[in-house]
Amino acid sequence: MTFLFKEEPENYSFDMFVKDGATTWSGVKNPVAQKYLRSVRTGDLVFYYHTGQEKAVVGIARASADAYPDPADATGKSYVVDLVPVKKLAHPVTLAQVKADRRFAEFPLTRVPRLSVMSVPDAEWDAILKMSEGV
Repeated sequence: MTFLFKEEPENYSFDMFVKDGATTWSGVKNPVAQKYLRSVRTGDLVFYYHTGQEKAVVGIARASADAYPDPADATGKSYVVDLVPVKKLAHPVTLAQVKADRRFAEFPLTRVPRLSVMSVPDAEWDAILKMSEGV
């Protein structure tokens, strides 16, 4: 499966992630976002999306392990995912570009803008990759 994870670049940018070489994605509170997070498996690809002023897909990461219970959550309800960077996109794909493209009419990024973790159907994944190449 493929996913999109959102982060404020001021908090943890894709460049910081690349410098670190790996991270544990934690702090997701929304139950729907947690549902998606729990379904991440080793090898799944993730679009790294900068929220805030930038609002753009900027890179790709890969899950280095299956999602697992957050060790910091005593309730056992929250999950986390270990990620490694794959590559920075040649050109960021902005939310405005996605919203302007009819292919994304049903894409959660355009319909549920506050959702911080979501699945990305294959057709949308491929379209974003092509857009990032300037195609």
